[in-house]
Amino acid sequence: MSDQLRPRSTRSKKLRTVARHGRLRRSNPFVTVTKVLAAALAVLLVSGVSVAAIATYDVAASVKPSVKLASEAKGPVPQIGAISGGVNLLVVGSDSRKGQDARFGPEDSTGDLNDVTMLLHISEDHTNASVISFPRDMYVPIPECPNPEGGTFDSMSRQKINTTLTYGGLACTVLTVEKLTGLSIPYAAEVQFSGVMAMSTAVGGVPVCVAEDIEDEYTGTFLKAGMHTLEGVDALQFLRTRHGVGDGSDLTRISNQQVFMSSLVRTIKSASTLSDPLKVYSLAKAVTANMTLSTNLNDVSTLASIAVALKDIPLNKVVFIQVPTGSVDGGVIPLQSDFDDLFEAVKADRSLQLGGETGGAATADPNAPVAAGPDPAATTDPSAVPDPAAVPDPAATTPPDDTVLSDSTTGQTAGDYTCSVGRTLENQ
Repeated sequence: MSDQLRPRSTRSKKLRTVARHGRLRRSNPFVTVTKVLAAALAVLLVSGVSVAAIATYDVAASVKPSVKLASEAKGPVPQIGAISGGVNLLVVGSDSRKGQDARFGPEDSTGDLNDVTMLLHISEDHTNASVISFPRDMYVPIPECPNPEGGTFDSMSRQKINTTLTYGGLACTVLTVEKLTGLSIPYAAEVQFSGVMAMSTAVGGVPVCVAEDIEDEYTGTFLKAGMHTLEGVDALQFLRTRHGVGDGSDLTRISNQQVFMSSLVRTIKSASTLSDPLKVYSLAKAVTANMTLSTNLNDVSTLASIAVALKDIPLNKVVFIQVPTGSVDGGVIPLQSDFDDLFEAVKADRSLQLGGETGGAATADPNAPVAAGPDPAATTDPSAVPDPAAVPDPAATTPPDDTVLSDSTTGQTAGDYTCSVGRTLENQ
């Protein structure tokens, strides 16, 4: 296989050299639960509010041209209601500056790299979901991909996953993740800077907890320890910051993004969002106007049906996961055994439980709400009162259909309240 992708069609243009990461390298945000996002909003467009008819038309009109995927599911557009069966949807965050705010740099300052790559999986029975992040600097094999301008690109044996968007567009990124995981991915979405800003603003801001000061001159992110409600540019820069969190690596940036995403999901699923027609409409419009969607996702009804499948999943059954990796020169590679176990569990549609920590840029929120438990005073049988010193038996606490992932697999659930671990200029 070739070490350089090259088009086999004479109609294709010569590819630009992909810029390597340097100290000033900027990357795009999460684009988090994209569909959890898109999802929750589309839901309202079907819920009978007075603005629904106008909103549906306006949102549908804002849909952008779509991208055809190799694994697209064929068949009629689903009717309003939960989509039938499970869902695999890939969300990529592009760092392209084309058409974006000038404060993020000139249009030609980067290529078009997928600096965020996330897989949303919804189980067949709609009882659990996972959002799995792939580090941008993870070396992977890239399969033969269609050239958007005609012809095909040769496969590559080893290249960073964030180059796939440059080489073959969204369809190539999907093919690469399919080969890597063994999953079929019929839905995909690409989002840029403007989309992240619009979505965070649409929900009225996302509350985030900062455990230690965040200071990052590269993204202009300076947040004191405490609670902050972030939207627009502030939300985007929080998601982009790398130098200001954890150990300054892309891996700890992912865990920082998961702090934001878990709060975002809680915000979207809250009554204050879903009962507010303007918020839901704004969120739906933000998604369709700022994302490039795969062909069979480029429909308001399909977005709504995925939203319906997501809306009743408990927060502790929405799991954010960073794939297990090990370091090599210039990047990371999958820890193959643990990586394979993760995706075998996803393929088998098992509910996932994390075995590792939250990641290097996240820590438990000491002020998290405390779930109400049984009142020991109301228990007449002393033997029924749990011993606080007792060590729980994993076999007794893990449901039979759950899979506990390896310690190398980090992340958190949407029900986990966490804070970002900041990093000051003095420690950079």
